[in-house]
Amino acid sequence: MISTSTRLLRLVSLLSTRSTWTCRELSERMAATDRTVRRDIARLRELGWPTQGADSYD
Repeated sequence: MISTSTRLLRLVSLLSTRSTWTCRELSERMAATDRTVRRDIARLRELGWPTQGADSYD
């Protein structure tokens, strides 16, 4: 199992490569569930990382 900090770093790296991602794309790249990706994005926001999202269904 990958640690939360490792996942967050991977997520930041992916988010830095392009401006638009779907949750499904991120979860596939990270080998994580959609729920985990959403939780990790929420954590990044809490830490002050600027993220922008749209409510949509993948």
